[in-house]
Amino acid sequence: MKINGNEIRPGNVIQHQDSLWVAVKTDAVKPGKGPAYAQVELKNLLDGRKLNERFRASETVERVRLEQKDHTFLYEEGDMLVFMDTESYEQVSIPQDLVGERRAFLQDGMAVVVESHEGRPIGVQLPEQVTLEITETEPTVKGQTASSSYKPAILENGLRVMVPPHISTPQKIVVNTETMEYVKRAD
Repeated sequence: MKINGNEIRPGNVIQHQDSLWVAVKTDAVKPGKGPAYAQVELKNLLDGRKLNERFRASETVERVRLEQKDHTFLYEEGDMLVFMDTESYEQVSIPQDLVGERRAFLQDGMAVVVESHEGRPIGVQLPEQVTLEITETEPTVKGQTASSSYKPAILENGLRVMVPPHISTPQKIVVNTETMEYVKRAD
């Protein structure tokens, strides 16, 4: 499907320079002189290279539709992650680098969406939020208010996030998997 260069949004997958790229960041730029354009940071889905590109509104790019199927995370095997298709029960191995640093959020039995292009897995969508337990954090200091700055906490998966001062161990918190930030205390 063809779209104008200024319609590219973060998360869109496009065909560019004979490869598949995902838009990481987009900025609409309106210079004082000359036509407006979109400054797009792209990441290659096949080899991980990054590229900054300008797309004018008059240019068209090919937006790629990815096949999305529900899978369950099973286990880690070397540098591969093994998932099972929830419909066919077929197992698929995906390199860890396709998930990146967000693989720390993967938990046994977690429901994810595996994205494929022409039958080849190229990405994994994790749930938007995950509940994790805090294993280590600084003690609460009496007299600190809720409006004071956040303090560091280490989660059960080894990830470090900033949490409000009233949060302590061994509480469970909800973390956003995209931004890797504290959302709220789990119920």
